[in-house]
Amino acid sequence: MAQEPRIDVALTLLGRETEPTEAEQAELAASLKPEVWFAAAPQRIDVGESRPADFTWDLVGDPYKGEIPTGRAAVYLANPRLGLRRPFLFADGFNYGASDLPGLFAYFNTPYQPGTPGFFDQLLAHGIDVVLIGFEKRHTHIQANAGVAISAIKRAIDERLGDAPLTVGGVSMGGIITRYALAKLENEGVDHQTATYLSYDSPHNGAWIPLVLQQMAYFFEDFTPAAPGQPKQAELIRSAAAQQLLWAWVEDSKYSGPVATSSPLRQEFLADLARIGNFPQRPRKLGVSNGRRDGTGLPLPAGEVAFDWQALIASATARFQPERGEAQKIGGMHLGLAVRRSTTTEVPALDGAPGGTLDSFGKVADALKAKISDEYRSGTFVPSVSAAALAFDPVRWNVNPTLSITDADLAAGHLDDVAFDVDNTEHSHVSATLVEWILERVTR
Repeated sequence: MAQEPRIDVALTLLGRETEPTEAEQAELAASLKPEVWFAAAPQRIDVGESRPADFTWDLVGDPYKGEIPTGRAAVYLANPRLGLRRPFLFADGFNYGASDLPGLFAYFNTPYQPGTPGFFDQLLAHGIDVVLIGFEKRHTHIQANAGVAISAIKRAIDERLGDAPLTVGGVSMGGIITRYALAKLENEGVDHQTATYLSYDSPHNGAWIPLVLQQMAYFFEDFTPAAPGQPKQAELIRSAAAQQLLWAWVEDSKYSGPVATSSPLRQEFLADLARIGNFPQRPRKLGVSNGRRDGTGLPLPAGEVAFDWQALIASATARFQPERGEAQKIGGMHLGLAVRRSTTTEVPALDGAPGGTLDSFGKVADALKAKISDEYRSGTFVPSVSAAALAFDPVRWNVNPTLSITDADLAAGHLDDVAFDVDNTEHSHVSATLVEWILERVTR
């Protein structure tokens, strides 16, 4: 039987652990950025005043695990005099805290080339109404926020004039949330009146944040408490959304054990998804990937040092994920006499796989004020094989992440039609290749 992907952590060099002094803690706290690691707003380009929504809807989902999920939809009408006629519902993605819907609109509507209107402006010009779905807690359970998406779908059906079918989808985790929402409605016998489902660089089989960087978020948080009322730096990594979205996850900096089955929340989510049919069956299912299709990944040398930060009382070394193998070094960290040294076994080298990228190494290096080369800042966040929803096990990951994806691979997968970017671009990047492919299919 194949070895399950795992991590092993040596806790100290001295066989015991000693807490740093108050002076050491204060020195470290002063050097670190007080923020949630890996969280970021979309890169917003100033194109003047963004168009305001014509109106908004307050959204409430069904209770989930004692929580009543809430959110808001911002509705942009193609013709305000005619009302809501051809709804295009698009859900926000993975991040910490509440959605910024004006920011989301501005990001996706930024012209991707001179002289060309933005993505949403082109939809509006074709008579398609844009409905952005936001969440009060983007970091909560996918099933909870799927309830918010269902509320938006039902509201759009109720307020739509005429009988034009809906297009429903989202960016990043928003594509997973709406996938779950549509499948759930079908499982319950509810007519969602949706003709097209769209996922925009959504990690259908899981996303990737390097395990050593997850460890660093936990480790340095332990010695740098957050200000009262403020989230801690590892809040996003420990969140329900991260546990359900990431293929490999660790619960703290000391954890040793399997990484693909470490979170019961991910196992529960995958079981729930399978129970309701895995994907919606009625709509045409479209997907786009910010990664390449031809197997060409990022020039990140597996197992090599990405950054090496040394301070008087602390240090942090991060290596790019090695390619499988046994007891492969991924880096370590220390503060005073508290030490972590980590290895992985049978974990693939996902940092350099083709896919949508995230500046995960850069974010952590910046938080530590460590030096890092520009070409080492970003690694893969959503591998192309995941965004394309190829047919492989989302736990075992019995797939080559650097696969050159064929038409036969796509035909055996879960989506009806998939587009890939011409290069491995930033996760959720709005490119001419992807936008024009989407427009051709949803404006017919």
